Amino acid sequence: MQFFDTFLACYGWEGAALAGAMLLMLGVQLYYYLGVFGRIAGYRNNRRMARLEAEPPVSVIIPLFSEDYTFIEERLPLVLAQSYPDFEVILVYVGHDTDFYEDLVQLRHSFPQIATTKIHLDPRFPISRKMALNVGIKSAHYEHMVFTSTDAVPQTDRWLSLMAKGFTRGEIVLGYCGVERTKGLANYLMRSWRIMHAAEWIARAVRGRAYRGTLHNFGFTKKLYFGANGFSHLNMNIGEDDLFLQRVITPDNVSVILSPRATLREKTWGGLRWWMSQLRYYGSSLRFYPAAVRSYIRQETGSRVLFFLTVLCALAVMPLEYKLAALLLALIRYAVVLLEVRRTAQRLGETGILGRYFLYDLLSPLWAALLGLQLLRRDERVWR
Repeated sequence: MQFFDTFLACYGWEGAALAGAMLLMLGVQLYYYLGVFGRIAGYRNNRRMARLEAEPPVSVIIPLFSEDYTFIEERLPLVLAQSYPDFEVILVYVGHDTDFYEDLVQLRHSFPQIATTKIHLDPRFPISRKMALNVGIKSAHYEHMVFTSTDAVPQTDRWLSLMAKGFTRGEIVLGYCGVERTKGLANYLMRSWRIMHAAEWIARAVRGRAYRGTLHNFGFTKKLYFGANGFSHLNMNIGEDDLFLQRVITPDNVSVILSPRATLREKTWGGLRWWMSQLRYYGSSLRFYPAAVRSYIRQETGSRVLFFLTVLCALAVMPLEYKLAALLLALIRYAVVLLEVRRTAQRLGETGILGRYFLYDLLSPLWAALLGLQLLRRDERVWR
């Protein structure tokens, strides 16, 4: 009480309120980075109860929506080269190029684990990714299925074996997919955005409260899929990796695979404008998330903004010793953030994140606000 009275006498009620707000927001930030994200580095999936005695055969399902010879020549071989004894790759081609489909069929002569199926593309009846996956699921010979995309590249030949091992402890397997590393600030911001937003759903998943995965690297069983009568929200072209999973996830049926050897990298097709278009497209499902999940997603960014504002206010109007204390709190926060980001990045196989992280730390709230404004407008690409 004496300290509070002295503090009040020196800085007034305004200074006390500012200090209280600053400490409260710092507490929320420390809770997220130490108590929430901090669980990622120490998570071990093998502590979960086993449901299978051995790794099962796996069907890898990949939809193709274009005549992508680059995928066939450069990225598909990395999938086929996986060090796993029993798997098949189901290629679901959506298009009308007969020659391209024949080339896919001919691949089976060199790679017997490939199976192909075709959906004829009619402009009058657009085919969504969920429809293509549904055909792939029905074509799969195995109960356990892993889904990825033509843009995702395995980083090692252990990816599939680790994902398959996840099925020994869960009916749903969630893996991580980063963004390919190239030069430039735009690429750095995209990579940082991906790892930190993935950290949000991964942190919940390792606590038994999963709400989504990534469409480039997840899996589930046929029994789970058909038991739920297939994908949900059929009036949307998105949602297979979040809205559908929210229907079938339970606290004890999800395996989370966290290893640099199980990481994929997504190929980028543009700069920040392209990236924002992607975030807007896939972010359109956010409005259908449970209120508690939406609040969880927004609280870290919101508390970060408020903490920055209180520190700036202290630096602008308070005495020197108050300013120094505010700077010390900001440095403590940033040290904790860097420590936990480093631990998370190491667990997921990300490199080159820490050096410029202060840029992402400062700019991402503005980026999130811009995205939020864009999400207020209906994205016609999403709806059928």
